Amino acid sequence: MSTFASWAPRARAIGAYLHVPFCTKRCGYCSFNTAPESPGAVARFLPALLGELDLVSRAPWAATVDLRSVFFGGGTPSLLPAEAMAEILERLRGRFGIEAGAEITVECNPESVSLGRLLGYRRAGVTRISLGVQSLDDRVLPTLDRLHTAAQARDAFDSARAAGFDDVSVDLIYGLPGLDLATWEETVKGVLGWGPDHLSAYALTLDEGSLWHAALEGRAAGRRGAGAPPSEASEIPIALPLEDTVTAQYTRLTQLAAEAGFEHYEVSNYARPGHRSAHNQIYWRAEEYVGLGPGACGFLGDVRYGNVKPVERYGAMVAAGEPPVDTHETLTPRQRMAERLILGLRLGDGVPAAWLDERAALGPTRLQAALAAWRERGLLGERDGRVRLTEAGFLLSDALFIELL
Repeated sequence: MSTFASWAPRARAIGAYLHVPFCTKRCGYCSFNTAPESPGAVARFLPALLGELDLVSRAPWAATVDLRSVFFGGGTPSLLPAEAMAEILERLRGRFGIEAGAEITVECNPESVSLGRLLGYRRAGVTRISLGVQSLDDRVLPTLDRLHTAAQARDAFDSARAAGFDDVSVDLIYGLPGLDLATWEETVKGVLGWGPDHLSAYALTLDEGSLWHAALEGRAAGRRGAGAPPSEASEIPIALPLEDTVTAQYTRLTQLAAEAGFEHYEVSNYARPGHRSAHNQIYWRAEEYVGLGPGACGFLGDVRYGNVKPVERYGAMVAAGEPPVDTHETLTPRQRMAERLILGLRLGDGVPAAWLDERAALGPTRLQAALAAWRERGLLGERDGRVRLTEAGFLLSDALFIELL
């Protein structure tokens, strides 16, 4: 508790991220902290999550803040029974307070939800559902280790609507092995035809910690004669599309979303007017949030922290009355400046021009030259005192972000 006592947030309204790690099957591309679903695992996990919530709430500042957004991520949070969801949200209300009208999101896999479960979530106070669809091609889905079909994804979306959710988001992935432009266009048109309120679409990245990353590393090691890859990953066929194909898929996505009336408000996110993700905007604006659950990250005051990842260790630490924090760092003013720029430039709203001028004044000279070149190429624009990346700039944003660091 003493750890959190010294990490008082500046704001009086913050976000909360709760990590539910369990998955029926781990997807090959996923690098998030996950744990296999097993009999009784979720039931054993619930007391630990509630216990951590109680530990954090004993910090003196906890009674002075309200939660303006709550996000259940994973893993597969939709493996939580409705009763467990209700208990968690009731504890959050009792320990912190949740603002009236707060956005409360649950990530759901299509095969793990039913109308009954979604109705229970709605009664518990959940306001927003985020469906991990990823693809509508029944040939592609099994290669991603997804356990649902395109038809099940549509059924899950319809169930969310039937349960009374008027804020439903869909996640997709492009740049997938075997995904051509025509198939991607079919998927995007199909999902937009459902009438979602929000769309998140991410280019595939093989991050460290994923099975596919291990497969590629193992193959490279094998070519060097340094041993075989992990057996679980070595059988995964990976044939990634060319960069031009990925770029074309991104470009077509932005066109179709705009035609459907969605605003491209963040590099990977699109929303109907009034349906931006309130919680994710906390991240992109470098604002504060508490992280709960194994592997969850939080940001309070100037401190970023991450919880221990193994579920058993997490539970043991909470049971011993010890905050399950694994790592933390206090950000310097320069780090905060760079982060608010990088995260803010991911947004269509951009950042105040003064922020970028302040960073550029600190040098090096090559940064000033890079910014001038981006403006000249039409990748960076300025209007009403704010600097924004253009659509073309979004596509190349990582290169500029490296300079800003």
